[in-house]
Amino acid sequence: MAPGVERSFTAASTLEEALAARRQGAAVLAGGTWMMRDPRRGGQLPVAVVALHRIPALSKVEINADHVVIGAAVTHAVLVRVLHGVAGFEGLVAAAQGAANPGIRSVATVGGNLCALDFAAADLAPAFLVCEATVELQTFEGPKLLGISDFLEGRHRLLTEAIVTRIHLRRDLIASAHIRLPLRKAGDYPVAIVSLAVDKDKRCRIAVGSVEPVARRWTALEQAMAAGPASALDPERAAELALEHNDFQGRDGKEAEGWYRRQVLSPLVRRGVAALLKTEGLA
Repeated sequence: MAPGVERSFTAASTLEEALAARRQGAAVLAGGTWMMRDPRRGGQLPVAVVALHRIPALSKVEINADHVVIGAAVTHAVLVRVLHGVAGFEGLVAAAQGAANPGIRSVATVGGNLCALDFAAADLAPAFLVCEATVELQTFEGPKLLGISDFLEGRHRLLTEAIVTRIHLRRDLIASAHIRLPLRKAGDYPVAIVSLAVDKDKRCRIAVGSVEPVARRWTALEQAMAAGPASALDPERAAELALEHNDFQGRDGKEAEGWYRRQVLSPLVRRGVAALLKTEGLA
């Protein structure tokens, strides 16, 4: 940073205060586990920052009979604790519980995980995709709701003038699972992630993270599995279909090359379906 440039830090108590700081160009700080590593990625810390941790509504999880609402400032650790044992969200719990390490999980937030631009290996993104989550944003013009796929695709544009406030989930799943492949040990970014869920109509949803720059649903595999018999939830058959319908373009990275990310998807699908079948909803 140039000499003489002063940094500013605002701890907003309301969304209105946060938006006011955002209008002045402040970057949004959630848990800070991504932003604070900007210098290590060759960037600079923002000159102005607005923190959201003092806004009470953003740190709440509401569990209702037909839906769940998760505040953007809820940490991974809290998400695990609150949703543990709630049928249908086994995959989301596993995603939050397996990300990074305990120290990071106690600080890193749901909103921060989804808003970390250019972070392809975010665990919560594919888990929310199979939940068909809706993202609530507070914009300069008012609140806005977007499907998770549209949000992930449009983050770079949307977050220039919006703050993620809540994630809305329908309780229409009977079982879910989340499988990640780190190269060496806990704390590694995963080479590939596969999230799976089965809804009340026994349709299987599948999403993939870390393989491409942005997580997305694996619709080709979903359709292939739906076209089969009721016994389609068979780990070996699912793995075979994953090989036949692999339409991903693997990204090259420091931890793995693109071809390897694509190659491991089939065995991850096998593991994922096996994990699904062990959940209470499908046992």
